[in-house]
Amino acid sequence: MYQFAYHHPDNLNQAKELLTAEESKPIAGGMTLIPTLKQRLAAYESLVDLSSIAELQGISETSESIRIGAMTTHSDVHHSDTIKTKIPALSHLAGSIGDVQVRNRGTLGGSIANADPAADYPAAVVGLGATIHTAERDIAADNFFTALFETALKENEIITAVSFPVPEKAGYAKFANPASRYAIVGVMAVKTRSGIRVAVTGAAGSVFRVPEMEQALGDAFTADAVRGIAVSSAEFNSDMHATADYRGHLVSVMAARAVDAANA
Repeated sequence: MYQFAYHHPDNLNQAKELLTAEESKPIAGGMTLIPTLKQRLAAYESLVDLSSIAELQGISETSESIRIGAMTTHSDVHHSDTIKTKIPALSHLAGSIGDVQVRNRGTLGGSIANADPAADYPAAVVGLGATIHTAERDIAADNFFTALFETALKENEIITAVSFPVPEKAGYAKFANPASRYAIVGVMAVKTRSGIRVAVTGAAGSVFRVPEMEQALGDAFTADAVRGIAVSSAEFNSDMHATADYRGHLVSVMAARAVDAANA
């Protein structure tokens, strides 16, 4: 990799100050950034490590939501008794990410900031109607993911936490790449007091909702309600792992499994 300066701030204000420097980049778990640097696909004058900032870590709850610090690891989300009790689908999703090493290093904030089209967390963030908190503002989930590897974040804007409303029911199912465990297609199906949300990751360039399935599940929250719904694959990803048409087929299959999981 190219040479760079390394900073390890212990508070958010110091991190924000360091990130005003030209060609600086925040690093969370580093699951994507470090391999990118090693392959010399990117170069920065400095990296700002967020791992020691206490205010970016931890899990807390209110009567209606769970707030997860941006630097909380996938493993901590998976093993949290609070999340297992309040949103078991989110615990299940976090436990299905990568392998043990990735789950112990990768973070919620780093994952959604990277916005990989095959990542699991975008389905949870959009499906559960979460709010992304940054050092500057709050962003609704439906407005956060904008395109392939792109989000509504400004340059070096720091995610501080994500708040997940506690749903009535939620389920997540994915067809995983057997090597990387990334989602070839993953679906989060959620029933809330205000309506139904179905979010799909892995199929297209960015996470998206399926209004037809949401409407059908509003009438009957059962797997049978979504099995016959065809989703256009015209703009879906097609690669060595799965064609666009196959991903289109998987959306309805995974949606039905997600609803079954929610009702279990």
